Amino acid sequence: MKKLLMLLIVISLSKMGWAQNWGGGIDDEKINWGFSFQYISAELKLVKKPNWRSPFYDPELGAYVTDSLSSIVSPPTPGFGIGFLVSMNVFPNFDVRFTPTLVFTDRTIDYNYVVPGTYNPTAPTAQRKIQTTMVDWPLTLKLKSDRIMNFRAYMLGGLKYSMDLTSGKKNNDDSAAPVNKLLKSKQNFLSYEAGLGFDIYFEWFKMSPEFKLSYSLSDVIKHDSNPYSNPLEKAKLRHFTFSLFFE
Repeated sequence: MKKLLMLLIVISLSKMGWAQNWGGGIDDEKINWGFSFQYISAELKLVKKPNWRSPFYDPELGAYVTDSLSSIVSPPTPGFGIGFLVSMNVFPNFDVRFTPTLVFTDRTIDYNYVVPGTYNPTAPTAQRKIQTTMVDWPLTLKLKSDRIMNFRAYMLGGLKYSMDLTSGKKNNDDSAAPVNKLLKSKQNFLSYEAGLGFDIYFEWFKMSPEFKLSYSLSDVIKHDSNPYSNPLEKAKLRHFTFSLFFE
């Protein structure tokens, strides 16, 4: 009976040890590789000028071309991203991650005018959408909890450099009337980001659901002279990202 009990204990311990190594031994590697899929919700944090309500005056036409504004808002718009992951284990509970990502997302601003009157007998609402294809280059620090069986939690923070790949021809509006002008994005900018996630170990790989917020450090729109950029002092980009990482 004692021999049978000892045999069962040995078998149980061996299975626990095997279960702890799920993930293909990924925790034993100094550098790991992987890929990610991301859902993104993007919006602009708007800072308006003191006279933002004023109608836009076009000096070339010698006339006002819009009515007074009643509000300017930036609703969240969805997007998605596909990326790669390079993770270096510095200490048992500390990683450095580099996650270059191709991001497809829009940024939208709604301009609501007063009831059409003297200047512009058109609909009292205009929407400007900045369509972008971005390459993000985030460098983050990942602080991990101890692994409990096939699960661990982590939090992260770092900086992200973003570069807009949108073609210049797509944004060429030199010959357009003032009310048909586009709102344009700066080509590159820097953001800070923070988030939390969970490492879930399967037999041959690790999956990490992750929630992250990022916020640009500077203004992300170009301030051309038109009815849409003139009322704005600055616009900072805010992203909420849900990612699935596979290593």
